[in-house]
Amino acid sequence: MKGPFDGVLVIDLTHVLNGPFGTQNLCDLGARVIKIEKPGHGDDTRTYGPYIDGKSLYYSFINRGKESIVLDLKNNDDRELFFNMVKKADVLTENFKPTTMKKLGLSYETLAKINPRLIYASSSGFGHTGPMSQSAAYDTIAQAMSGIMLETGSPNDPPIRVGTSISDLCAGIYMFSAIASALYAREKTGLGTFIDIAMFDSTLAFLEHGFMAYVATGKAPERIGSRHPYMAPFDIYRTKDKHISICCGNDDIFVKLCHALGLADLLEDERFKTNNDRVANQAVLKAMMEEKLQEKKQDDWLNILLNVDIPVAPILDIAQALNLPQVAARNMLINAGGVKMPGNPIKMSAYPDPTIRDGAPELNQHGDQLRQEFKSKA
Repeated sequence: MKGPFDGVLVIDLTHVLNGPFGTQNLCDLGARVIKIEKPGHGDDTRTYGPYIDGKSLYYSFINRGKESIVLDLKNNDDRELFFNMVKKADVLTENFKPTTMKKLGLSYETLAKINPRLIYASSSGFGHTGPMSQSAAYDTIAQAMSGIMLETGSPNDPPIRVGTSISDLCAGIYMFSAIASALYAREKTGLGTFIDIAMFDSTLAFLEHGFMAYVATGKAPERIGSRHPYMAPFDIYRTKDKHISICCGNDDIFVKLCHALGLADLLEDERFKTNNDRVANQAVLKAMMEEKLQEKKQDDWLNILLNVDIPVAPILDIAQALNLPQVAARNMLINAGGVKMPGNPIKMSAYPDPTIRDGAPELNQHGDQLRQEFKSKA
């Protein structure tokens, strides 16, 4: 598929989630991504559910459009083929434990000697430097260590993992953006670089509000549920039948909200005059709002509040979200290899955004032709 990375060759040694998610973005935007898989069952995610027709959706969702070849990097013939691939590659990605590639004789320093233009991106749990660089990590480990678990959930609940593999996905996105940046820089310098991405670092960078609170107070913030720490009213509220989300980001919205709710007298209450006042008294304000909101059902309030441009939304499950007309309008539910999966959120006017894309490869599906393409020409 044509895209901004058309002509870019990526040799993808990544496995499971954080690396493949990053290279999937490159593939969606036109790069040729050759996935090198280990002998046996290949990427571990091929054995993870859920499945459709015996194929793992876990694997399919983050490897669509790629090519697959099985290589044993300890085998001399396969190593020779691998080096031939590296000579022609623009990018190499891996997410092994630091030192693994060095032990295989495949470090950046080694590969840069045969291809100085190579961009070598490594994503690991804690990065290639620091006292924890050799520590094993999965998404939940990175979440636990970063502070995000103790920031997520309600005050009286135990620590809770974010509902998606946020540390894996953050690292994948940072890997993708770093590679794009390095490709841009190479246009000016002619040289590649080594990229070191850590799941732990990536999660820390996504903390934002919790990080701010620590810098401001020197203390870790307490869990506050669904409300915003610095704006009010900005939370989840109970109506007569269901919950809705209401977000007031400024005084003007609060004025409109009070009139729409029939609570105009709150505008004269000194406890709610400014946003800072409302944050300080958010629990009282929420109780007063919910007393009024429980007089009508969710749909009634959605109609009333949307009619006066209040930021408000129902709390949807995934099935409801995917059936929104907005999803179809933005092409965010596509067909790849006969499987429904998330579309590409990066939209560019100069490039197509196909509704139908190539699916994920079978294990070693492209092995024969790739061996032929990259065999020694001696």
